[in-house]
Amino acid sequence: MPTTYAIPDGRVAMAATLYTGTGAAQTISNAVNGVSFQPDFVWAKSRSSAESHRLEDSVRGATQALYSNLTNAEATEAQSITAFGSTGFTLGTGTPNTSAVTYVGWQWKAGGTAVSNTAGSITSSVSANTTAGFSVVTYTGVGGTSTVGHGLGVAPKMIIVMPRSFVSDKYVYHASLGAANYVSINLTTASASTTLWNSTSPTSTVFTVNGNGANQNTSTFVAYCFAEVAGYSAMGSYTGNGSADGPFVFTNFQPRFVMRKKTSGVARWIVEDSAREPSNVANSGLFPNFANAEEVSTANWGIDFLSNGFKIRSTDTESNESGGTYIYMAFASNPLKYSNAR
Repeated sequence: MPTTYAIPDGRVAMAATLYTGTGAAQTISNAVNGVSFQPDFVWAKSRSSAESHRLEDSVRGATQALYSNLTNAEATEAQSITAFGSTGFTLGTGTPNTSAVTYVGWQWKAGGTAVSNTAGSITSSVSANTTAGFSVVTYTGVGGTSTVGHGLGVAPKMIIVMPRSFVSDKYVYHASLGAANYVSINLTTASASTTLWNSTSPTSTVFTVNGNGANQNTSTFVAYCFAEVAGYSAMGSYTGNGSADGPFVFTNFQPRFVMRKKTSGVARWIVEDSAREPSNVANSGLFPNFANAEEVSTANWGIDFLSNGFKIRSTDTESNESGGTYIYMAFASNPLKYSNAR
């Protein structure tokens, strides 16, 4: 069943939609309870088989795929996600629509048609949803240290930068790590020091990149920028305690989607959502840096989605090593005042 999320003012901003591939063109609707939206960013992943993650957005255009688990450059996949519609997205005959394979499609609403943004030293194309704290940004590198406008009006707390035109790791800025560090969404490695962000935190208008990876001369990039919105989204960190009675992470809403990564050591990125796991303990993991099918394990990555946050139920070092540091990004099923106890 499709599951939709609304931010406090009622505008739909995110959806997690479960579907089964048919091998024939089909349209996936995110409509539920009378609301729907046109996604500007779709992240599709197979659950029942090993297939690479497909990330497509309306700014780069349908059929232009990037892969969170690979270093590959952008590729045209004519039969992947072929259109972004008013109530969801349309699939062609290829991946992510393999016959009889089950999938989840995580979707975010940005601002529709991109506009030119000249706030930074590099002119960018930006589709921004300031209410939901999310924007899709494309830009062309000029080398050296530069600034890029993101259109959010507040400083983003997490940015995923993906090179489009060359083979490369995918870079992640997270406010909890600071602007002198990064992690890669395609790798298991711990956080490391970097000059990618020129040791400069994002502002309400721009983020900073330099020629080492995120601003290579004449290369093209896409950046997915996320800011916190009270009662809807949260990006932060927690420290593990090594116990099955793990740490509680306060988000001020009941999460439906949580992505996290150990940054103090080697570990996979882990995504859990209650569209796939409607009851606690949520223990069905998908891994942005691996093509693996969905794996079920309470001991390794189980969490409880609670009315005002999430609680770690795992004793595994990927989720809850004593003294380990973890970053996360979470989105709400409903604003806190509408949340139900769970």
